[in-house]
Amino acid sequence: MAAGGDGGACAPQRPYELVVFGASGFTGQFVVEEVARAAAGGELRGGLRWAVAGRSREKLRAVLERAAERLGKAALGAEVGLLLCDVSDATSLAAMARQTRLVLNCVGPYRFFGEPVVEACVENGASCIDISGEPQFLEGMYLKYNEKAAEKGVYVIGSCGFDSIPADMGVLYTRDKLKGTLTGVESFLTVKSGPEGACIHDGTWKSAVYGLADQDNLRKLRKKIGYAPVPVVGAKLKRRGLLFYNQEFKEYSIPFMGSDVSVVKRSQRYLHTELQETPVQYGAYVNVGGLGSVIKLMFAGILFLLLVKFSFGRKLLIKYPEFFSAGRFTKKGPTQKQMDGTSFTMTFFGEGYSEGQDPQNGKPNVKICTEVKGPEPGYVATPIAMVQAAVSLLEDAACLPKR
Repeated sequence: MAAGGDGGACAPQRPYELVVFGASGFTGQFVVEEVARAAAGGELRGGLRWAVAGRSREKLRAVLERAAERLGKAALGAEVGLLLCDVSDATSLAAMARQTRLVLNCVGPYRFFGEPVVEACVENGASCIDISGEPQFLEGMYLKYNEKAAEKGVYVIGSCGFDSIPADMGVLYTRDKLKGTLTGVESFLTVKSGPEGACIHDGTWKSAVYGLADQDNLRKLRKKIGYAPVPVVGAKLKRRGLLFYNQEFKEYSIPFMGSDVSVVKRSQRYLHTELQETPVQYGAYVNVGGLGSVIKLMFAGILFLLLVKFSFGRKLLIKYPEFFSAGRFTKKGPTQKQMDGTSFTMTFFGEGYSEGQDPQNGKPNVKICTEVKGPEPGYVATPIAMVQAAVSLLEDAACLPKR
């Protein structure tokens, strides 16, 4: 969702350029650390005026102390503001939004807690970035607030974390590297963990539970928005099955359940309608391993899909994430050791037509492969992606799309 204007004409009177909301939450604490690192690392022209926001002064102070300690500093106190703010209190959200140019919103699941923050930001002339992997929230906010955001000259940008910056940037990077016209891309995600294993905080699990329970409403929402279909250029990208053996990786793969496909599609729609660029078709998959992993996954998946349909089942899934996800999701989240030992690779296989070849005729005649690699996706890569998106928004306002 984009904006007209210059991204906050009234910016100078605001005491902060950036506020991390939900700073003491599981993901928020890592985002705070990353903001502190960017502020100390001289990445920005001039210093960064920033603040943390949340419900508890004690918890916010503890998060700042932890970030200082991790960066080897005595303290972050004096130069960082502290705002008390509750997602259920609209007045406190408005007060926060009025004091900053940009809010980094770390309070999820966004389908329950995201809209009040978007509304406060749009009404009070602040831009907003989140790390939602929930297509329904993203597209619902677009439908409701896009015009108002444009009027106010602010940007509301979803999925600025592991969902979906590696996917969106990976497709664009692949397109730029192909000599000719890129028409289709498939990405395959591989997550490697060390001896300690890997797990994900159950906030992401909750988003998945509610998201899958509500698929029908997403379809209705998209009808309401009335997207014009993006034309298929070149050979049509085949949709793969729910489970298939991947020759390239010699393991099994399944479709990726996050928001990557819908985010990439929206970028491609924008580039096609606004800049008349050739749209790229996209499919996203995740590698799950050998036969043993597949059997475990299928058992867990069938159970999940049965339970998610009923409110009683959803309560069970939310209450016992570790049991129903075979240990993948936990209420505590990963340990530092687990995060240190985890990394991801996203491999993009693109196809297209060489220079001078007409993509409307014949089969694709060029292939390209791109790899995007990074640290642990949820709590190391995501804060980096979110904070870099924020830096771009604050520093490069002149280069951003005006609408």
